[in-house]
Amino acid sequence: MSSKSTSLNVKFVDKDFDIKRLHDPAWDAADKVEIGTYWSGQAAPAGRHFTAQLLWSRSALYVRFVGIQDEPLVVADKPDLSKKSIGMWDRDVSEIFIAPNAKTPNKYFEFEVAPNGEWIDLGIEVLPDKRVTDWKYASGMRSAAHVEKDKVVSAIKVDWKALGKMPGVGDKWRGNLFRCVGKDPNRGYLAWHPTLTREPTFHIPERFGEFVFH
Repeated sequence: MSSKSTSLNVKFVDKDFDIKRLHDPAWDAADKVEIGTYWSGQAAPAGRHFTAQLLWSRSALYVRFVGIQDEPLVVADKPDLSKKSIGMWDRDVSEIFIAPNAKTPNKYFEFEVAPNGEWIDLGIEVLPDKRVTDWKYASGMRSAAHVEKDKVVSAIKVDWKALGKMPGVGDKWRGNLFRCVGKDPNRGYLAWHPTLTREPTFHIPERFGEFVFH
C-alpha cells in the first residue's frame, strides 16, 4: 500500500504480545503503508522512506515503523527511557497522531519513538488561534526500538483506556503518520498525508487520513 492511500486497515489480533517483540509473527498479517513523501508533498529520497503498520486487540493499539537508514542517526547520547523526552522531535523519530473521535479530529493524541528507545506521549487540541498541549498526559505507552542493518525498527503499544475509548469493527479513526530524519539543512519531515504547509509542521488535522478497524 503506497502513501497515496487515504486509509489504512487496522487488523485485529486475538492475542496480545510484548511490544519488544519487534518481529512478532502478528505483524506478518498487518497491512503496511509505504511512505515516501515529505510534508510538502515532494518525494523524499529512497534512503529516508519508511513503512507503518497498525494492529489492535481487545486491550491495546499497536503501531510499528520500519525506516530505511542510510545516514548517521540523530539521537540523544544519554537517553532516559524512564520518562518522556521533551524535544525529541528535533532528532530522529517516528510518530503517530490519532484522533479517536472522527468528528473532532482537532483533538488527538501524539506518540513518538526514537531509534534509541526514547518516547513521548502528548494530548493535543488544535484551536483556530492556537495549539493546546497536555504535557502531563500519561498514557502508560510502551515502546521499543532496534537499529538493524540499514534500517530502524520501532514500535508503540497504547492501551485503549489511555485513548478514552475502544474501537469497534468498522470504526474509522482519524490520524497521520510521520518520520523526522537527518540534520539541518537537509533534515527530512516525511508524512503519510502531506500537510502542504509553507514550513514543516505536522499539526494539521484537516489533512489526517483514516485508520479503519477490521
